[in-house]
Amino acid sequence: MQQSKRKFWVIFGIVVALYLFAMVFPFFWIVVTSFKTSGEIFGAGAFNIIPENPTLVNYIKVMFEKNILSAILNSFIVSTVTTLYIVVVATLAAYAISRFDFWGKNVFLGIILAVSMFPQMVVIGPVYDMFLSLGWLNSFAIVLPYSTITLPIAVWILVTHFNQIPLALEESAKIDGATAFQTLYKILFPLAAPGVFTVAIITFIAAWNEFLLSITLNTNSSYHTVPVAISFLRTQFEILWGEVAAATAIVTIPTIIIVLFFQKQIVSGLTSGGVKE
Repeated sequence: MQQSKRKFWVIFGIVVALYLFAMVFPFFWIVVTSFKTSGEIFGAGAFNIIPENPTLVNYIKVMFEKNILSAILNSFIVSTVTTLYIVVVATLAAYAISRFDFWGKNVFLGIILAVSMFPQMVVIGPVYDMFLSLGWLNSFAIVLPYSTITLPIAVWILVTHFNQIPLALEESAKIDGATAFQTLYKILFPLAAPGVFTVAIITFIAAWNEFLLSITLNTNSSYHTVPVAISFLRTQFEILWGEVAAATAIVTIPTIIIVLFFQKQIVSGLTSGGVKE
């Protein structure tokens, strides 16, 4: 029995190690490539784990010549505004769904989830026509269609958290004279903080990495976000892989920092709403 259990854990450890390797190696290779010259990337040293002649020229070019810092600022503005918008709207919507009984409630929740399943290619045309009619192309109004990406899942996460909060707390607050908004802001919102925090992180990362809407609605380079700016690191005849690798390493750092620092909160927010007390 002990031997079979030991075999199981050895096999399990190997599988986990292979999985982690598959997850980490691509980013590791991008970082290594970012320090290589163009000749080494396409030459005999293409498979070298350690660059023969490490250089920072790719980082210098993308930061000062290709203006990747401006794209990072655009992504930060769009992601932050989208996150704040989603947190407010999703909190109010989830509270209403959780606390009020109305006809077709479950159907409405199903529709919300179904909306998130539509591929972006289906809705990009109507969204473009709407933005063209309103004169919103090449602007930060892209926050509005960005919100459709994560709003459904944000509502679902917060609904599960509000459902776990006892109604007795609200009733006690009403007896003490609190309004509905005061009850939501001072009592329910803090108790649902893990879910709100998770929604904020997921929304920020999704907005940071979004590509299709940004490249379609904002053709002006002044409004390009990070993924779009990286896609333009090319010439007429080649893709500048060294610069692409350097830019990818730079813009991935904020996402990695967020996940590493807040991984406990993310896991807590995703799991605590599903536990029945």
